Order: sequence, then C-alpha cells, then structure tokens
Amino acid sequence: MNINLRVISVAIFGILAIISALSISQLKFSFDFEQFFPEGDEDLEFFREFINEFESDDNFLLVAIRREDGVFDQDFLERFHDFSLKTRALPHVTESQSLTKFSYPVRTPFAITAMPAIHIDQPARYPRDKERILNDERFVHNFISKDATTLTVFLKTVNSIQLAPAEELMSSLDSLIRQYDFEEYHYLGRPYFQKELVAMQKREILVSAIISGLLVSLVMFFIFRRPWGIAVSLFSIALGMLLFMGFLSISGRELNAMAALYPVLMIIVGTSDVIHIMSKYVDELRKGFRKEKAIVTTIKEIGLATLLTSLTTAIGFASLLTSRIGPIRDFGINAAIGVIIAYLTVIFFTTAVISWFRADQIIKLGRGQAFWERSMEWAYRFTRDYPRHIAIGGLAVLIVSLVGISRITTNYSIENNMPIGEKITEDFLFFENNLTGFRPMEVAVYAKGEYKASDYEVVREMAKVEEYLHQIPSIQGIASITAIYKSINQMMRNNNPEAYALPDNKAQFERYRRMAQQIPELSVNILLSKDEKKARITSRIGDIGAENIEDMGNRIDQWIAANTDTSIVEFKRTGTGLIIDKNSEYVRRSLLLGLGMAILIVSLLMALLFRNMKMLFISLVPNIFPLLLAGALLGFLGIELEAGISIVFAVIFGIAVDDTIHFLSKYKLARNKGLDVEASLHITFLETGKAIVLTTVILFFGFLVMLFSIHPPSVTIGLLISLTLFSALISDLALLPVLIRWLMKEDKEEVKKEAMELEKVV
Repeated sequence: MNINLRVISVAIFGILAIISALSISQLKFSFDFEQFFPEGDEDLEFFREFINEFESDDNFLLVAIRREDGVFDQDFLERFHDFSLKTRALPHVTESQSLTKFSYPVRTPFAITAMPAIHIDQPARYPRDKERILNDERFVHNFISKDATTLTVFLKTVNSIQLAPAEELMSSLDSLIRQYDFEEYHYLGRPYFQKELVAMQKREILVSAIISGLLVSLVMFFIFRRPWGIAVSLFSIALGMLLFMGFLSISGRELNAMAALYPVLMIIVGTSDVIHIMSKYVDELRKGFRKEKAIVTTIKEIGLATLLTSLTTAIGFASLLTSRIGPIRDFGINAAIGVIIAYLTVIFFTTAVISWFRADQIIKLGRGQAFWERSMEWAYRFTRDYPRHIAIGGLAVLIVSLVGISRITTNYSIENNMPIGEKITEDFLFFENNLTGFRPMEVAVYAKGEYKASDYEVVREMAKVEEYLHQIPSIQGIASITAIYKSINQMMRNNNPEAYALPDNKAQFERYRRMAQQIPELSVNILLSKDEKKARITSRIGDIGAENIEDMGNRIDQWIAANTDTSIVEFKRTGTGLIIDKNSEYVRRSLLLGLGMAILIVSLLMALLFRNMKMLFISLVPNIFPLLLAGALLGFLGIELEAGISIVFAVIFGIAVDDTIHFLSKYKLARNKGLDVEASLHITFLETGKAIVLTTVILFFGFLVMLFSIHPPSVTIGLLISLTLFSALISDLALLPVLIRWLMKEDKEEVKKEAMELEKVV
C-alpha cells in the first residue's frame, strides 16, 4: 500500500473521529408506547380517530400513597389531602383528583349540595365513611386499595407528553412528595415510564460498552500478546463504534429500547473483521512476503470475504425492515449501517496502520500457534473419519428443534419487559397487585340512526356491557357516562349504596339528565363526544399476557354481539393496550417474511460468488440449524416471542453466515490453486479455522455481556444469540466439510472451470 495513501486514510479517519466525538453529546433518546404500534393496522387507524375525538388513554400519572396501618388516620389524611391539592400546580398537569377531594351529591329541600366522601376533620365518622367507600365500585382499585391501606392521586397530563416535559414533571413531583415524609409511595404512568426507561437505555449503553470493551481487551491480549497488536486492534474497534455513534447523532436518529445492543454489536462485529484481517496479514508475513505484498494479498483475499460477510450481516439486520414496529425497523437499519461502518473502518484504517508493522510487532509467535494447528488438525480429521456420526447428530438436532419450535408462545407480558430490580418495576407490580393495572382497554360506543349516545336506550346497553366487564376479575377501573345517572339515582335515594344503579325507566332517566346538567361535579367531560353520537367505556386490564387478553377480548366481542341491541348501538374494543398487544399477530409473520427475504438475498450473493448450485446449498444448510435451535430454545425455555426477541433471528442469520463465507472462500481459493477436495479442506482448517473459532468465542462472550443488563429482553437476546452462534461454529466446522465431501465429487475439469470463474469474481 502506497505510504501516501496510508497517511491520507489515517488522516481522514482522524478527522471523522473528532467530528463524531464532538457530536455524541447530541445523541437523542426516546421512549413512548406509540413506537410499538404496528403501522398500517386497521385497528390502529381506528384508535387514532378515537383519541382525536376524545383524548389519549395513557395521558395519566398515578401516585399511590401507602400507610401500613390503614389510611383512615386524621394526620395522614390531612397530609395526603394537602399533597393532592398541590399536585394540580405541577407542570404539564391539567387535572388532579383523589378520594379526599371527592364529594357525594346530596339533595336537600332547598338545593343539591355535596357531602365529602371522607370527613377528614371528623374521625368519629371514619368507620362509616370507610364502609361506604369500600362498597363503591367507583373508588375501590381506582382511588383506594381493597384493604384500605393505600390512597391514590390521579393526575391527568397533557396529551402525548414527551421526554423533556415528562422529566420536568417527575422532577417536580419528586420534590413535592419528599416534603410530606410519606411511609411509602409508588408511581405509574406514561411520564414516569418515559423518564425511567430512557435512563435505563443510557445506563445499558454505557455498561454494555464498558464490559464489552474490557472483554475484547482481554481477548486481544491473549491473541496478540504484543502492545502494538493489542493497541491497533482495540483502537480500530473503538474507532468503528465512535464513528457509528457519531453517525446516529449527526443524522438525528433517536435511540430507543433496542439501543443497548448497539455497542455490543459494533464491538463484536468490528472485532471479527479485525481478527480476520490481522490474522491473514500475519500469516502472509510468516510466509516470507514483504509487508506491501502481504497487505495487498490480505485485502484481496480476506477483504473480499469480509465484504461479503459484512453485506450478509447487514442484510440480516435489514430484513427487520419488514416489521410493522418502528423500533424494530430502526434497529435493523441502524445495525446494518453500523456493520458497513465497521467494515469500512477495518478495510481502510486498520489495513493502513498494520502495514507499518512486522509480524513480531503485532503478535507473539510460539506455542500458541502450535496449539491452534493441533486443534484444527484434530477437527479436520474428525470430520473426515466420522461423517455418519455428524449427519446423525445433525438430524437429531433438527428433530429436537422442531419439537421446541412447536411450543413457542407469544403470550408476553409487560412485567417481563420491566427492568430487573428497579423501583419502576416494584411500582408497576404494586399497582398490578393492589390497584388498577397499567394496560388501558377502551370500548368505543357508537349510537346508530337517530339515537344519541346519551339517550336512555343507548346508556342502558352500555350498562349491560359494564356489568359483564365487572364479572371479569382482570378488568378493573371501569367507567362511563352511566356513572352520572347511577350517582344521581343513589342521591335521590338517600345515598344508599345499593341504589347505585340506572333509573328504572326512561322518564326517570330524562329527569336525571336535566339534573346532571346542573351538577358540575358530574360533568360527562371526556366520556361523551361533543355531538353526543359517540361515547366510551374506559377500563384497565391486569398484566395477564397478550394471548390471554386476546382470548378474553374475543369472548367480550362475542358476548356483546349476542346480548346487546346492535340496531341502536355498536361497540368496538380499542385502546393503547390492545394496539400494542396486536404486535403478537405480526411478529411471526414479519419474522418469517424478513428471514425469507434475507435468505433469498444471501443466496443470490452466494450464487454470484460460487456460481454453483451445490455450493449454494452447502452454504445455506449450516446456517439454518442455528435459526432452528434459537426457535427451539424459545419453546423449551418458555420465552415469549415478542417484538424485541424477534430480532434474535435476524442477528443470528446475519452473523452466523459470516464464518461460512470465510470457510468456503478459503476452500475455493485452495481449489483455485489446483488442490483436490481433501487438501483444500485441510488447508482451510489450518488457515481459517483459528480465525473462525476466535471470532465465534468473541461473539459468544460478547453477547453474554447482555447478561449484565437489567432489561429482561436484552438478557434473553444475549443468551439466545450466544448459544446459537456457538452452535453455528460447530455447524460450520462439522457439517460444511461433510457436505462438501458428499456433494463436491472430484472432477478435474470442474475444478479448472470453477477456478477460472472464481478468478473473474476476485
């Protein structure tokens, strides 16, 4: 390589590194549930129209205050009430409600007045207040726990609150609540999720980068044992990651829940490229070639193979573009770009730098090399002497994998995606176990014909649906405009708890409707559209799993169709929870479509490289086994296949095929030199086997770094990828030679023809 070109290459990368370093501070992070909506889904379009008519169903923040000895204590109630009043002044809060602010309407001979639900300054009335409240469906689970040890404050926030306002709100809330010295408190809601999960993303990126960096440093020390070799390899890998993060920042791409994988991917992909390039360069120097000749041969032989592996890896990631889920698509395209950046860094920067060094400056030669030669010699002989055993083993793995795949489920839950050991997870579970859950479920109500949603006939049908929903234990926090007429009916009967029901006839209902207009506390607010043709029934569902919720929803739909008058009203389930849960319907479909496209494109690349259908078959078979094994692990370990986990298959295929390409490329180059099948396989094991094993070991431990994550899907992804990529190594070193011997019979004319074709490609 010309010295001027080397200097120019290093200088260009130096400038790019400085630009990237300066821009990293501008990286954008984001998290909101809308990211996980499946684009193009008809239910999503319906939901968007629904929230335009009313408002979003996740614009809330709940604050639960717990007192172990019970909430009916005057000092506690006074402090809680004062806190709930002050929450209204928090930034980005539009409404605040709590049980201590609620009043029952009371009819007197002179007017309708109000009676507080809790007489805070009259402790003698607490037992009666408690009994009445715990028998009121409006309050239990919504504003008070069933055991009366927890009260909640409901904060309504601005619609679709974003990260910066969410952080401002949570900071103000933390400052306020610390002033009251409450025994225990918990949060639940979109602003809290945004703040905490973005903080988790930043932590995950930092931790994964540090641990991966330490791991790779250790590996490079054992491989090279020379300061220059270690320094050049580590600097090349770090440079690739720095340029990638700089690209994300400069291009304005936001980092989402998948971002923690980027450092691991960039480090291990870069490491793989560096090891292959540097190992080949050292091998050429050991053969006696001058540095210039050695680097040219390295770029010509390994550079082409590395280009193909980078393209196939990028294609594997790009296959995620078929997903309907935004974060998955973003991860796919970002990871694909990262792979190409890592390749360009190695092929232009690393080769320029190492061409200044001798072999003994890069790596310590000695007994380590002899160990690798003995190991690869043993592996070669094993495949030659025991082909039948290998084939039987492969068939057994195939059968077991198919059994495991049949057990895959998509019944994922929010709990399984929450950070391990963090307060946000503790808070989430507290609400699930003691109050309403997080998953919203809305039932949109459409009055037909001349009817309005506020008419007696329609409200009566709504009440039927609510009564049915109350029978389902996992559904809580049910509310609609029926509560207005039930409350007035209760008021008219001396606030008897048993009178909380709809009036008996239409005449009474019309009378109550006129009264409702005179009671601001009973405003229909966001439960009825302005034209009164549409209404909503709101509720919350426990975190019972996506498939269980889907089954429950189907039963609800069937009951509504069979038990309501569809000639006057139409009901349709919707809501944030339902839309996100629909991802389970698309995960398998998009997974198969994406992998199918990736396999097709990689097959075309293989066909262009080898120009032989047998070689195409040989190259694909060993890479199908890791995919099957990954699916089997999901089934046998009971891991739900959800949006985040689905990226495993794209990562596995994209990376696993790399070693296959390196192995077959070396094999074809050996054949190109006139060697027979056995001799070609032998030299492939000796010269390429070491690099393949080393890169797989680095991949294995590199992805195991994800075990340090507090994000359960990241832990699962790391474990699955590590195990299956190790199986890909075994598949390449065992199955590939066996398939080559079985399918590529010795034919001198064929060898000559293939050699000429490969010369043209190279």
